[in-house]
This record gives sequence, C-alpha cells and structure tokens, in this order.
Amino acid sequence: MLRTLRPLALASLALALAACGADIVRVTAPAEPTFYNRLNATNVKVDSNAARDMISLYRANNGAPALIVDAALTRAAQAQADAMAREGQVTHGRTPLGARLASHGINSSSAAENVSAGYYTLAEAFSGWRESKPHNANMLLKDMRRMGIATAFAPGTKYKVYWALVLTD
Repeated sequence: MLRTLRPLALASLALALAACGADIVRVTAPAEPTFYNRLNATNVKVDSNAARDMISLYRANNGAPALIVDAALTRAAQAQADAMAREGQVTHGRTPLGARLASHGINSSSAAENVSAGYYTLAEAFSGWRESKPHNANMLLKDMRRMGIATAFAPGTKYKVYWALVLTD
C-alpha cells in the first residue's frame, strides 16, 4: 500500500540523499562580465575581445559591420595609451595617425582613433565614447573592419587610466 509522504518527510529524504553525496549539484554565480573589470592597476589590461563584441554589437544595431581585433592595431593603440600615460594628458600626439600606424607596419586608406582617460572600466569608456559625437561617429564608420584597443595605468596622474581605440578599413 502506497502512502503519500508528508512535506517534512520529503525534505528529510532530500537532505539524507544530499548528505550521501549523491549527485550534488553546485550552483555558482556567473562571473561578472569583463567589461566591468576595473583597469586601475599596472598589470591589468582591457579585454580586447569583450571590447570587439561590445563595439560590434553597437555597430550592428546602427547598420555597420562587425570588427575584428588586429594585433598590429592593438600594438599601435598600446603605444598611444602609454604615451598619454607618460605625459599625463589626453592627446592624439604630434605625429599624425597615419604616420603612427605606418610605424607599426599598418597600411590603411582609412583610419580613426578614439582616445580618452579617467574611465576605469570598458563599459565606462564605451559609454563615454558613445555619448561624444566625434567618438561615436568614429565607432560607427561603416568602412572600418579592424580594431585595436589598449589602456595604460599611471597612478601618479590626474586621470589614472588612459584609453586608445584605433579603427581601420
């Protein structure tokens, strides 16, 4: 004869099974997305794939093609971020973008650069660029296909974290 187990008996049975170690399922909270990582430390760098995904999704929503991360552009962006951090100011520098890219072996008929500072996360930098008309226009240039992004941390400066995004066709 089958009897219906009471709720308390069911709970006790579940606890007994769990105590035996039978098929225990551990649930962990998902990791925070890397675009929220704070980049105000010497050995921490921006996640270029997360940046590519974030910017490419934004571009797709605005009719522009996705981007790919380019290692040479990333090196050029890193050089620009490092230069700004050394100077403690946000600047495109004295050398034109095309010449700087050529010094990294990059030949392009079209290129754009976003620079900024003071943002501690990729999400903050992206939002700042999106809200700035010239930076936003650069991110949405339809002929751009490749990107490089980098940060540099300079703790003794006003802005602390310096950003460079380079886009080319």
